[in-house]
Amino acid sequence: MSDNLKRYRAISAGLKQFFPKQLTPRQWQHFRVMAAMINGVVGSRHVHLPKLADKFPSQADRESRIKRFARWLQNPDVTQTSYFAPFAEALLVGLAASPLVLVIDGSTVGRGCQCLMVSVVYRNRALPLGWLVFKGSKGHSSQARHLDLLRQVQPLIPTGATVVLLGDGEFDGIEVLEQLEIWDWGYVCRTAKNTILYEEDYRFSCADWGAQRGMCLHLPDVLFTDARYGPVMAVAWWRDVCDEPLYLVTNLELAEEACAFYQQRFLIETFFSDQKSRGFHLHKSHLRHPERLARLLIVACLAYIWMIYLGVQALPDEVRRRIHRVHRCDLSLFQLGMALLEEWLTQGDPIEVAFSVPPPPLLNSVR
Repeated sequence: MSDNLKRYRAISAGLKQFFPKQLTPRQWQHFRVMAAMINGVVGSRHVHLPKLADKFPSQADRESRIKRFARWLQNPDVTQTSYFAPFAEALLVGLAASPLVLVIDGSTVGRGCQCLMVSVVYRNRALPLGWLVFKGSKGHSSQARHLDLLRQVQPLIPTGATVVLLGDGEFDGIEVLEQLEIWDWGYVCRTAKNTILYEEDYRFSCADWGAQRGMCLHLPDVLFTDARYGPVMAVAWWRDVCDEPLYLVTNLELAEEACAFYQQRFLIETFFSDQKSRGFHLHKSHLRHPERLARLLIVACLAYIWMIYLGVQALPDEVRRRIHRVHRCDLSLFQLGMALLEEWLTQGDPIEVAFSVPPPPLLNSVR
């Protein structure tokens, strides 16, 4: 059996665990194409459709395989709600025993498009939960888009779970903060140094604090911007390794806790780098239509979650010594997962496929 066929069959079996048996014949057809595309993304480490077609174990000619993938990407019936949300919901259920740390950020994808993404932090990686794709160069997006995305993800959160959302200075809009309060989510968002604050009737900017290197200053119960939203806590945090202070707005009670959470915001960059230059080369997709790119992300994100699952399986010494040194690990979970899959294919071992991850340990040293 070829590697492509073996990998495709394992992926199909893993996907079926999340789909109801009463799918229509057309939905099963969509399902099989999705499995083939995940197989192509992982096998070629690329999202370019001809490269995916080269890994598709089918007797159809290459051009027919490419057209089959293109039709899937153009199909309005293929939605995140139907084909990705069940996996994201199961992922969150498995992680909800600890606070769910969500990160929202954006990046360029395809040709002339932006992707706005919400991910959940897991063992120094960010696992995707939902996204919006729209036309535009890199830059800030509107509060309306931020709210659209958050409302897409909020129904997936398990009842009673503790949630903390992290965002950079683009996501400190008052409408967003008000919605997070309604949902009883914690938040820590960066804000600009010229953001206006009010303490009683005294009006000042974040920069007026005069924070110095090594300091972490905080003001509880201040009002935020000239709209006087709040009360919130404002934090001025100047780490020794930084050239200037970070200014944060949060509804958490402790400044130290807010800073500790905010350090995890940068982990979403690991997801984008794994999807792009270090992994599936999403930035080299030739697609320019936001709707098609959003569907392509269904495939790329499921492939990514699978690789993180395999990376966790590769952590025990008896497994890792087959693919990497034991005394020091220089590979991320994503890289370990890719290496373990290649080892299984090389040795003819059974392939494990799952689109969920085990709960993280309290302490971990994985990069």
